Amino acid sequence: MKKIITLLLTVVLAASTLFVTGCGEKSDAENKTFKVGIIQLVEHPSLDTIRESLIAGLEAEGFKEGENLEIDYQNGQNDMGTMKNIAQKFVGDEVDVIVAIATPAAQAALSETTDIPIVFAAITDPISAELVASNDEPGGNVTGTSDYIAVDKIMGLAEEITPDFRTIGALYNTGEANSVSVIEDLKAYAEEKGLKVVTSTVTNTSEVQQAAQKLADKCDIVFSPIDNTIASSMQVATDVFNKSKTPFYVSADSMVKDGGLATYGIDYTVLGNETGKMIAEVLNGADTATMAVKTMSDLQVYVNQTTADALGLEIPQDIIDGGANIL
Repeated sequence: MKKIITLLLTVVLAASTLFVTGCGEKSDAENKTFKVGIIQLVEHPSLDTIRESLIAGLEAEGFKEGENLEIDYQNGQNDMGTMKNIAQKFVGDEVDVIVAIATPAAQAALSETTDIPIVFAAITDPISAELVASNDEPGGNVTGTSDYIAVDKIMGLAEEITPDFRTIGALYNTGEANSVSVIEDLKAYAEEKGLKVVTSTVTNTSEVQQAAQKLADKCDIVFSPIDNTIASSMQVATDVFNKSKTPFYVSADSMVKDGGLATYGIDYTVLGNETGKMIAEVLNGADTATMAVKTMSDLQVYVNQTTADALGLEIPQDIIDGGANIL
């Protein structure tokens, strides 16, 4: 009898131990610290905003740096070789996700791995950049958020603020696939409207002042897409255009904050938050191959009042009443 009682007590104690252990300890997956590697093309306000916002978006989804998240942020210095080296480092470190901010960063990451999930941010045309097969069903280890802009909407805004322009200057870097794609859209728009486009291109920031001056002497207005080279040199460009009284329309809210006259575009804080949510989905096991690229649909008008004053322009009341963000 004593042996039976002892055996029963042993079984009960063992079961109790298992119950307590099961309730009180987390699984290996719950205890895991996820590693995320971030490659950012270059540091400037637009891309910095995206990075900061996607980290905030991750935190909102339960992934907090220092707790269950380890972030390795690297600046690509606008150099493809540097970004490829960073991507190689991330592959060697076996990060769980590579986050690529801007097209060249994503291209560099994809050149180094087709296994580790890559989530990109702020890529206007991921198909033309050969990152995904389809925006709806990417089909590989890459997905993310697009900052696609509608040129006709920005030009429509330009028609309201500065009507009767006939010549549009296009200031951009031919080495940025996003920019080339958008300028093609601009040319198509201009052809339909019977307008002329004059291009002035750069390969690095040191060329922006001269390229801007070329357009200021020839054009009624100037337009830049979401171009990282121009975004990094907004003060240089706007100094030229403000002195020549040439309205400078841009494509991102941060470019307006940095001196561009106006845009009809996305809020990069929202884009960053959405990117953070997508990264969280991947960390939770989602398959990038079936995760559709997210294009922001909440477009808003942004106007730089200081620049408008410098140009001697009065912003139409309809635009203000329509909820424009006056910066």
